[in-house]
Amino acid sequence: MYEKNERAGGKLNLLERDGFTFDLGPSILTMPHIFRALFDRAGKRMDDYVQFQEVIPHWRNFFEDGTVFDFTPDLRQMEEELKKIPGGGTEGFWDFLNYSRELTRITEEGYFAKGLDTFWELVRFYGPLRSLAGFDVFRTLDSGVRRFVKNEKLVDALNYFIKYVGSSPYDAPALLNLMPHIQFGYGLWYVKGGLYGLARGLERLLNDLGGRIHYHSEVVGADRADGRLSALLFAGNRRVTADLFVSNMEVIPVYRDLFKEPPALLKKYDKFEPACSGLVLHLGVNRQYPQLAHHNFFYAENARKHFNTLFHEQKLSQDPTIYLVAPCKSDPTQAPAGCEVIKVLPHIPHLKDKDPFTPEDYAALRERLLIKLERMGLTDLRKHIVTEDNWTPVDIQRRYYSNKGSIYGVVSDRKKNLGFKAPQRSAHYKNLYFVGGSVNPGGGMPMVVLSGQLARDKILADFQIAQ
Repeated sequence: MYEKNERAGGKLNLLERDGFTFDLGPSILTMPHIFRALFDRAGKRMDDYVQFQEVIPHWRNFFEDGTVFDFTPDLRQMEEELKKIPGGGTEGFWDFLNYSRELTRITEEGYFAKGLDTFWELVRFYGPLRSLAGFDVFRTLDSGVRRFVKNEKLVDALNYFIKYVGSSPYDAPALLNLMPHIQFGYGLWYVKGGLYGLARGLERLLNDLGGRIHYHSEVVGADRADGRLSALLFAGNRRVTADLFVSNMEVIPVYRDLFKEPPALLKKYDKFEPACSGLVLHLGVNRQYPQLAHHNFFYAENARKHFNTLFHEQKLSQDPTIYLVAPCKSDPTQAPAGCEVIKVLPHIPHLKDKDPFTPEDYAALRERLLIKLERMGLTDLRKHIVTEDNWTPVDIQRRYYSNKGSIYGVVSDRKKNLGFKAPQRSAHYKNLYFVGGSVNPGGGMPMVVLSGQLARDKILADFQIAQ
């Protein structure tokens, strides 16, 4: 493996500063069985490499009018949490979860298990009628929620499961309503010692299996001829030859930036527009906020306006929904005694050809975020910040070469791509495969790890056919 940066993990990264430990990138872990399958297939025990602990409640929902309720896997407690939501209309919640469970079941049967890469592969596997009905093809995520749930606050909270893929609930296909069951059914987890422990565990696994990672080794090009790759090119005229190549760099940046492919080829990938980016604030504060859970959401007063501003106007929202992570609730060792780590993440548009926003725009958004959090209960937050590290889309693109600074790979949009990502097999080079958030099954740590296992299956099948 050849890695541009100094450590393993990609966007799963780490920052240690002033006694605080910040997990950069992913902060939520679901579907532990996908990680366990990787270790099992390698003949290893996952618990010897990385250990998970369940997070309960899953997350806490905060609204401007003072309404606060949790999502929790404890069914009796969840009934009590629903009673905290004013206005009624929450009785459809359990029917919605049953619907979510069925979406998960049908998706796992083929899309996840077989690595289906296109809508037509889906139709061939499931059949036309089952594909249309089983995947709720004609609805958006939001309209799928509203089939069952009428309370606007609960709708907003269920719609925000879309955070996992950085898209809009008003544009994404209803199939993505499987995500609540994935969380309620399989749990929400934390890695003991911090999320970056997962990257360390996978690195150890690779080493134990005889693999090697070459750090500070940026690929700058490739030798290509007759529809095949023959070598990777590095700075200093270094070449590495191979028979097969697997890229964890996103599909479009590989073709556009690394291979310098012509516009006609790139045009085929227009439907795989990048998902949103974010302004990420990593705050070390010298007090604790007991009202926070490990995961928290502070909702926009007008959710539809927020998503429209982000995905259609492509501007910075004046009132964004904020995802806030307080990992010390599960792991006090991440901060000095009496202190707390707070990660603040609002979604913002991905980059254009250049950054559409100025440093002053980002500073103004930061101020709006902190003022909103103080107004919604985090008293004097700004006065208690003792260390801070911020990431913009420019930083994300520069560090990881993600397409236009996207955090989540490819946007899920019912009209643009039906929620599909790019195929794992290269359409242009016979011995090139892709893994990661820009290909099926999509973004997020479980899906990215699953993409590696599915790519392996495709490579083995193709190799056997070739022989």
